[in-house]
Amino acid sequence: MNGKIIKGIAGFYYVHVPNEGLYECKAKGSFRNKKIKPLVGDNVIIDVVDKDKFLGNIVDILPRKNELIRPATANIDQAILIFAVNEPAPNINLLSRFLITMELRHIETIICFNKTDIATDEEKKNLYDILSGCGCRIVFASTYDESGIEEIRAIIKGKTTAFAGPSGVGKSSMLNLIDGNHNMDTGEISQKIKRGKHTTRHSEIFNIDEDTYIIDTPGFTSLYVNEIDKDDLKYYFAEFEQYENQCRFNGCIHINEPDCAVKNALNEGRISKVRYNNYIEMYKELKEQRRY
Repeated sequence: MNGKIIKGIAGFYYVHVPNEGLYECKAKGSFRNKKIKPLVGDNVIIDVVDKDKFLGNIVDILPRKNELIRPATANIDQAILIFAVNEPAPNINLLSRFLITMELRHIETIICFNKTDIATDEEKKNLYDILSGCGCRIVFASTYDESGIEEIRAIIKGKTTAFAGPSGVGKSSMLNLIDGNHNMDTGEISQKIKRGKHTTRHSEIFNIDEDTYIIDTPGFTSLYVNEIDKDDLKYYFAEFEQYENQCRFNGCIHINEPDCAVKNALNEGRISKVRYNNYIEMYKELKEQRRY
């Protein structure tokens, strides 16, 4: 029987089997011997031990298409990155770092700006202008008047989606709007293991319908992009791509070189100064890191 691990606690794995239910499973000892740890999001094959009590054993883990360390999850189809238009004002540098982190793992990202009910059209346009060249779909939404929520429901349909963003942007409110019962599985698991559902923050997936899953990730305030070489950083800024072969020098870093097509585009307003400054800051960070 095939299913997806939606939570793991204290050696127990809770596997959602479409049209069947939630099975409490142990992993075979052979996984430990091979130093393979099942992850939330893993697609697995289970042997049913007790169908009435929904008990089973994980006997195989199907190949992963990707995995994240924080939170420890696998097989993510896409990420929705939530920031507020204001209150708090969006940190575009942090947002840019997240986009690179996801691209490194080949995970498509959708940017969602929440709290449009307290934003002006000028604020929304400014954010769109900054990020329109980053290669990601941009959605504006409000959990107050529910604008944009149906668009998000359509985006996540039939996929496994990680919701991420800093604290205070309305991520929990959005998840509750998308599916008001998204705590149901947590309560069921808590009853089985007699543990309060808020005792520890674990990676967890919520099943919305037969083949739609969402991952509620902890809020974050910082991200370090240290997995790539400084000279490769430019390839993670989609705005630069169309100008790559137009610079005077091959291998142009787009910082100090003369006749740089990227800097020309920047000066002419075709590349966002905010995003370019994000690039400069990260480049210097990676350069400094290499010295040590």
